[in-house]
Amino acid sequence: MGEGKLIDEAVDLLRSFDVDEGRMNERSAMTLLALLQLKQGDSWKDAANPMLGTRAIMDWIRDEFGVEYKPNTRETIRRSTLHQFVIAGIVEENADEPDRSQNSPKWNYRVTDDALKAIRSYGGTNFESDIEAFLSEHESYQSLAEERRNMPKTPVTLPSGVDIRLSPKGQSLLIKEMVEEMLPRFAPGSQVLYIDDTDHQHGVVDATMMDELGISLPARGKAPDVIAWDAAREWLFLMEAASTHGPVDVTRKVELHELFADQWDKVVLVSCFPERKVMQRYLSQLAWETEAWCADTPDHMIHLNGSRFMGPYAE
Repeated sequence: MGEGKLIDEAVDLLRSFDVDEGRMNERSAMTLLALLQLKQGDSWKDAANPMLGTRAIMDWIRDEFGVEYKPNTRETIRRSTLHQFVIAGIVEENADEPDRSQNSPKWNYRVTDDALKAIRSYGGTNFESDIEAFLSEHESYQSLAEERRNMPKTPVTLPSGVDIRLSPKGQSLLIKEMVEEMLPRFAPGSQVLYIDDTDHQHGVVDATMMDELGISLPARGKAPDVIAWDAAREWLFLMEAASTHGPVDVTRKVELHELFADQWDKVVLVSCFPERKVMQRYLSQLAWETEAWCADTPDHMIHLNGSRFMGPYAE
């Protein structure tokens, strides 16, 4: 079985699982093949379902298909392929420990037993009935996606003028304010590099600039809600949407320091709140040498001590 043919068949297989158009591509096909541990020359009957982390998946794709993904692509694979596979019941997370912490380096994925049965019969006489049985028990991602597309979304205009749509609930409403109100006032002309909205449908917005700055984000759990680059001042804004949790306290500052150690001399840390009465609940927790901004008073920034009003603090 040729390498190209194997990938084409994997795309066709995903089509049979009734995934949406955004999952019928080589990235998703190779991710599925890595999870199945299938390589050139293997039969679909040989498919397995070990538990693999995103790094192991990327290594398999590199070794077997010659595609070298950059480190920050791990987030794309997780958010734009694995996340949807899980929703569709094709893949499950942490079969060995369902209650595993989201920050655990042991976080893993594997193809579900129901999906594996259908996959192993691909190309055989039982495939159609196996797929039909799977879809009778699991609502397809395509049908779920069509329902989501009919939901109202929160429109957000990036500083570049590009429009994107976020979830209409939760912290996405505050993120909209951060991007459209805070950044134009305190970082005019900045570029939004990353957004993590309520439904986790967004991630890296500007992969090229992320690469240029040497930013590599973890697969899950530790990235800030918004990352923006102010090229004029060479400041990197790491912003947390603290509507119900997650301001930059001492613990969070240490985590971000570890994650952005190579860029720390450029970093500006900002805790963003929907209103001052929410900020008051967290005021005693905020770390020194950080900023606080409230959407209800967008023209003002609160600075927590330090040698300057706002800006990075080199080591």
